[in-house]
Order: sequence, then C-alpha cells, then structure tokens
Amino acid sequence: MHSIANRTIRSAVILTAAVLALAASASATAVPKFELGIHGLLHQQLGLIEGKNVGLITNPTGVNRQLVSDIDLIARAPGVHLVALFSPEHGIRGAHQAGSQVGPYRDTQTGTPVYSLYGKNREPTPQMLKGVDVLVFDIQPVGARFYTYLYTMADAMKAAAKAHIPFVVLDRPNPLGGLMVQGPVLEPEYASFVGQYPIALRYGMTVGELAELFNAEFHIGADLTVVKMRGWNRSMYYADTSLQFVMPSPNMPTPETALVYPGFGLVEGTNVSEGRGTTRPFELIGAPWIDAAKLAAALNEKHLPGTRFRPVHFTPTFSKYEGTLCNGVQVHVLDRQTFNPVVAGLTTIETIHELYPKEFEFKKAHFDNLIGNDWVRQDIEKDVPVPEMRARWQKRLSEFELIRRKYLLYH
Repeated sequence: MHSIANRTIRSAVILTAAVLALAASASATAVPKFELGIHGLLHQQLGLIEGKNVGLITNPTGVNRQLVSDIDLIARAPGVHLVALFSPEHGIRGAHQAGSQVGPYRDTQTGTPVYSLYGKNREPTPQMLKGVDVLVFDIQPVGARFYTYLYTMADAMKAAAKAHIPFVVLDRPNPLGGLMVQGPVLEPEYASFVGQYPIALRYGMTVGELAELFNAEFHIGADLTVVKMRGWNRSMYYADTSLQFVMPSPNMPTPETALVYPGFGLVEGTNVSEGRGTTRPFELIGAPWIDAAKLAAALNEKHLPGTRFRPVHFTPTFSKYEGTLCNGVQVHVLDRQTFNPVVAGLTTIETIHELYPKEFEFKKAHFDNLIGNDWVRQDIEKDVPVPEMRARWQKRLSEFELIRRKYLLYH
C-alpha cells in the first residue's frame, strides 16, 4: 500500500512539475524578452552594416542592455568599419552643458574622428560623409518635442538623402510611454532647433516611429530602415523596460525628470529658475521673489490630477540665480497615468504670473519657440485659464493623432 501511495505522490509531483514548466514556457513565449534596436542590428540585421563604412550618430545613451557603448560594439562587429562619429548637443560622451558648441576632434577611446552636429553644422556635410556608406542613429530621446536630438536625426536624414546613403535608426523606448499625446502642435512659423516640425509637445512615439513620420510627412526621402525593439509595448514607461537609465543630457538625470519635462521645460522661457544647477532640474521651480508656501498652496488648490506641489528652497550652482536662494515648489508625480505635464507646467507658469505680475517675465522668443506658438504666452498675460488654452489646441492635436497612427510600429 505504501509503495502504491509513494508512486502516486511521485507521479503527481512529476505531473505538477511538467504543468509548471509548460506554463513557464507559454509565459516566456507570450512575453518576449526585451531587446533594443542595437541588439537587433548586431544579431539579426548585421547585413545593414556588414562590409560597409559606418558613420554613427550617438551619445552616452547609445548602449546595449549591458551598458556597452554602440561605439565599441559596432567598432568590434565582424566585417564592419566604423569610420566617423557624429555628436548631438552635449557631445559624443555627454560632457558639455546645454548650448555648448564643440569643434571636430578624435574620440579618445577609438581614435575615430568626431564631428559635431550642434553649432555651425546641424547636418553632416559632404566632406564629413566622404567614405561613409551608411549612417546609423542611436540616441535616447525623452518624449518632448523641444529635445534637440530629434532634429539632429531629421537633419542627418536629409544629408543622407542628398548623399544617397542609407539611414538606419536603432529604436529605443519613449520614456513617457507610447499612449499619451498632449499639448499644442507646433505652428510652422515657430519652427526652430527646439521644434522643427508640427508635432505635439508630448508626441507619444518612439524615435524610430518619429523617423518614419518625419521621412514621409515632411518629404525627407531618406532610404530609411528602423531596427525595431523586441518586447516593448505602448503602455510601457521607461521603468517598465528593465533598462538602466543613462542620462540623455546633463540636466536629465532620471526617468522622473523626463516625466515632468514636457511641461516644466517651458519654465526655461521665463525669468523663473527651472532647477538647472540643482540635483532636481525641472522638478524644482522657483525664484528669489516667490513665497514658497503661498505658491504651493495656490497650485494645490487647483487639484491638478496625479500631482502634488511641495514648498521648497534651493540655491542653483549655475544657470539662473546662480548662488542665490530661490523659493518655490517641487512637483511630485503621484500618478503618471493621470498626470498631464503640459497642463501642470503651464498652470505653474500661469499661477506665478498671477501671484507676481510685476516680478514675472517671459523670454518671449524662447518661450514661443518652446511652446510652438505665441498665443499661449499672450493668453497667460491676459489671464486666460489653462483649460481654455487646452480646448483651443485640441483640434490640431486630434489631427496630429490621426497622422501619427500611420507610423506606429508597436501595439
């Protein structure tokens, strides 16, 4: 009897183990392992660069899941010749602050010539492209229209089209996910290097999807290939990807910074500190003439979804009010699904304008370029509520959403 019972128990254990293994296998099949575009290029689509002279447009964010730089990965790839590096704003290794211009030099790690695409030349010149067979782009954007890397990509695509050179984009996740589309669409007369095309302020696309949209909608005409990610879906924020966050620029230290940036980056276009020179840029907002408790109370009374404002005091080590005590607020995101950074940022600017009309000032041209029009600034100056501004930009935002759908590569 004991022998029969033992055999029954062993059979049940084996059956249970088999069922669990089958379930695990099904689960693994259903949820593919997350991989970046650089992985797909080197392991599935090496033919795009094999036997060719490669020009690589990248910065410190161009790394694989193990944080190895694309520069090293492509330089070591069999049959591939890395002949030129192109850097966006902040440089190939990310050493330069916003607005700094850098001349050509050689990369200290590989000896490869580096050409800056921020400053005198915004797109590769024919001389820079001499001997280049294919251009590869791999940079992590942050999901906001006024991040200059998007237009480094677009301008490089134009140069590639003129030179009849294939252009390859290695896709990366949008840190803000791929579902939310928010804020005004840029009006063409306000096109600049912080907003070159009429897209939404928070555009809800990956860099590869945006490349497809730029190429077709704005008639760039590049020979474009997007190497897709594996295992990414539109609901995923950066924290959902299992990737380590590499700072895309010196003042973008965390995914939380990226989450508030589409709205609080607009503070750059005012005489209020956006927190540059602190450890929490774009989360800390203030000026010497603000009453921190009064501003926090006024903002919290507006009950903006998904956020709370806390009174703070900080002293920037550089940028606006360097070395001067500022008073203001820290924006805390409590629910990223209901938080609208554009509305929250504009409401903060609107409230500071209401409370301190004599002290507050716009840097008109800069603010208008960031927001992509002049009427939002004018509405704030006329005390028009943000919900009315939001209703005004909704029509063009809906039109952009329809265009955007044609270029989505992921579900």
